[in-house]
Amino acid sequence: MPKYISKLLSRYRRLILFLMDVAVICGAYLFTWTLINWKVDQVLYFSLMVSSCFLFVACYSIIFWATGMYDSLWRYAEIVEFFRCAAASVVAVITFIIISLMIFKERRLPYSVYALSATFASSLTIYTRLTYRMYRNTKINAMGKKRRRVLLVGAGDAASTLLHELNKNTSKEMNVICAVDDDASKQGRSIIGVEILGTTEDIPYLVAQCQIDTILIAIPTLDSASRRRILDICSKTNCNIKTLPDIVKIIADGKDLASRITDIKVEDLLGRDPVILPDEATKFIKDKVVFVTGGGGSIGSELCRQVANIGPKMLVIIDIYENSAYAIQQELKRKYNGNLNMEVRIASVRDTKKMDALFEEFRPQVVFHAAAHKHVPLMEDAPEEAVKNNVFGTYNCALCAEKYGVEKFILISTDKAVNPTNVMGATKRICEMIVQNIAQSSDGNTTFVAVRFGNVLGSNGSVLPLFKDQLAEGGPITVTHPDIVRYFMTIPEAVSLVLEAGAMGEKSGEIFVLDMGEPVKIVTLAENVIKMSGLIPYQDIDIVFTGLRPGEKMYEELLQDEEGVRKTANSKIFIGSPLKMDADRFFTDLLELKAVAYENDRDRLMRKIKVMVPTFNHEVLKN
Repeated sequence: MPKYISKLLSRYRRLILFLMDVAVICGAYLFTWTLINWKVDQVLYFSLMVSSCFLFVACYSIIFWATGMYDSLWRYAEIVEFFRCAAASVVAVITFIIISLMIFKERRLPYSVYALSATFASSLTIYTRLTYRMYRNTKINAMGKKRRRVLLVGAGDAASTLLHELNKNTSKEMNVICAVDDDASKQGRSIIGVEILGTTEDIPYLVAQCQIDTILIAIPTLDSASRRRILDICSKTNCNIKTLPDIVKIIADGKDLASRITDIKVEDLLGRDPVILPDEATKFIKDKVVFVTGGGGSIGSELCRQVANIGPKMLVIIDIYENSAYAIQQELKRKYNGNLNMEVRIASVRDTKKMDALFEEFRPQVVFHAAAHKHVPLMEDAPEEAVKNNVFGTYNCALCAEKYGVEKFILISTDKAVNPTNVMGATKRICEMIVQNIAQSSDGNTTFVAVRFGNVLGSNGSVLPLFKDQLAEGGPITVTHPDIVRYFMTIPEAVSLVLEAGAMGEKSGEIFVLDMGEPVKIVTLAENVIKMSGLIPYQDIDIVFTGLRPGEKMYEELLQDEEGVRKTANSKIFIGSPLKMDADRFFTDLLELKAVAYENDRDRLMRKIKVMVPTFNHEVLKN
């Protein structure tokens, strides 16, 4: 249809709809007279028919106009619009009957005229609108053949709202082909013209049969276990997977539904419930001076966010890398608009005098020590730097905490510290030993604890950003070994549990171990990253196995055999029993380790680490 005709029709839409109703109503009324075939005086017959027809059409037209029947956009009409149309028809018929009884006293209309004309006129006015709506939707669906074919998971309120919106907008890129829902009462039915063809278990079959490109999960209220189950099913297909957020939140922020459809995050596959901090977990931070070393890093910056949200007396961010420190500083400034008492200091935890000066200046009450070198392969090439930064950075901060009466010192540790096979893990184990030994020898005014957990998704240098970068470059995605597994949790979850563990820490020297859930195969993670980008693993994007890197394990452990474990009030937090150590011997070894590290003698350093960490099992030490 030429554009000028389309614009003309749009401009005179009301008039066209009005004239169409006049024609339909007039035709319905005259057809009624033809059906009853009233064989009387033809002049009177014709005169009564014409005059009553004019009255009939006038009643309908006036009532329809008064009730806004020409204001609605019928291509978007829902059931309520058709009820309004039916109600307006009833009012028009009643009006017609009343007026005709008053006007046509000598020659009354047959009762069959009232009944049949009302039925035909009311039905046809509704049918014309319904036919127009179906035509528009059919046109949209025909255009949809060029768009991505979508399978909708869920046939509830969210799905209904989305389908209504998609039907209103011909420019959307989705063509919803079918839906699935686990509610047995919905099987075999349809929602806004979309058939519900099965349950979530049928997704792989329907994807193949219906040539689906995209799976859209439209159940915002899913619990974590159900969400993970559905995502596991969806991940068996080669479809792009998207999710629809909570409608209430959409209404609250005023954004339209379709624009809020988002790609599934790989983190969702972990199926872990968000952690809600109990009030007790925030009391040890509220109105306190809090230090976060390594505050610009992945864990450190999230610590800063959550600590700031609790309301400290002052938040002091310490980091040697000024760019990351600046980034979190600006983020918190924007969020709190000057209402957060915050200081940022560029400093290295290796600098003993600098750290002492900072502790003396701010007198922190709580210290989160997250500063560390953590990249396993890089630390294999520079073990002396790992020792200088991780071990003696921790030692410096712990000594300052004891000296200046810090209430709680929380060390961020790693599962790689358990039976370590790499330098980074071994240095973090020594960090834990520092915390435990200082706790044993201190006067008890400072509570020293460590929190140990596995990998966090999305942190700097972790596999997820690497996979996404490799995917953006067109692949291949590299995985070290097809059977390698790791524990994962999200950064916000890890930090929330760190805060809660910090609140629990009453006995100095304890090591808190976070429940990491089930281990995840790295190759499965890589495959899901590809699938959730709408691509096919090993076909569109290849996965290449490069072999284990130096110091890399096939799997990680969270506890040493001799540590044991105790439960806490939180099912996701456990306490490893402190190991008994000879403190005097340990601190003597520590001084020797420092001397060797600053001599940059790699071989002697590795042997010294082995002396201090007997469970250190490194390839270099085997030769």
